Amino acid sequence: MRFAGTKDYIATEDLKVAVNAAIVLERPLLVKGEPGTGKTVLAEEVAKAVGAPLISWHIKSTTKAAQGLYEYDAVSRLRDSQLGDPRVSDIANYIKRGKLWEAFSSDARPVLLIDEIDKADIEFPNDLLLELDRMEFHVYETGETVKAARRPIVVITSNNEKELPDAFLRRCFFHYIKFPDAETMRDIVEVHFPGIKKRLVEEALRIFFEVREVPGLKKKPSTSELLDWLKLLLNEDIGPETLRERDPKKIIPPLHGALLKNEQDVHLFERLAFLSRRG
Repeated sequence: MRFAGTKDYIATEDLKVAVNAAIVLERPLLVKGEPGTGKTVLAEEVAKAVGAPLISWHIKSTTKAAQGLYEYDAVSRLRDSQLGDPRVSDIANYIKRGKLWEAFSSDARPVLLIDEIDKADIEFPNDLLLELDRMEFHVYETGETVKAARRPIVVITSNNEKELPDAFLRRCFFHYIKFPDAETMRDIVEVHFPGIKKRLVEEALRIFFEVREVPGLKKKPSTSELLDWLKLLLNEDIGPETLRERDPKKIIPPLHGALLKNEQDVHLFERLAFLSRRG
């Protein structure tokens, strides 16, 4: 299995190396980077490229590590016992498989995505150390041991909301997705908008990177937000001439709601426009 990118996903050379290294080492690939740089989509494209099933586990602040293994529904079993349901004699009827169990029992070697692991409690990564290391776990209610026939390709994403434990990091192959440069961004845009006018792309990218470089910006626009903005520009038939305008009153880009996502950043651009007019 080797990953060389796909027609729908522009992968840099260092990202390809990282994915293939993780596959060879059979270690989880821990991917960090700015939100919107394609960390989650990477797992989908790796699965597509190597012809593997994708199993996605999207982490929330309330997610517990045990939920990835299995959950025992004792309440349903108690209710069924009160109703005389014959299923209560087999406790396995009340075991709900988690995403790791799905991955371990898959017939084909799957890609397992553990998305935004840093959203969970700080102990969450430590609680998965043994299972991700040995690729097995014990089901106490039934006494069985679930073991992966083939180690899944594990992709773990993080937005750096909190530090991950050293013991967990030691077991991963790490890669940081750098924000795309202008040339890579042109390739990404071409994938999503084949045949788009080059002049429009050049002007849109110029404004996009200028916005990202504004000092004091609370949230820099990401790749996904650039693509949303371009889609709106095409839909509203806004041409490169409009984007090139240097009118100080129009320092905020048209349809800026796709790029600026909070009132502080909008007010920042309004202040810049005011200062530009005064100047």
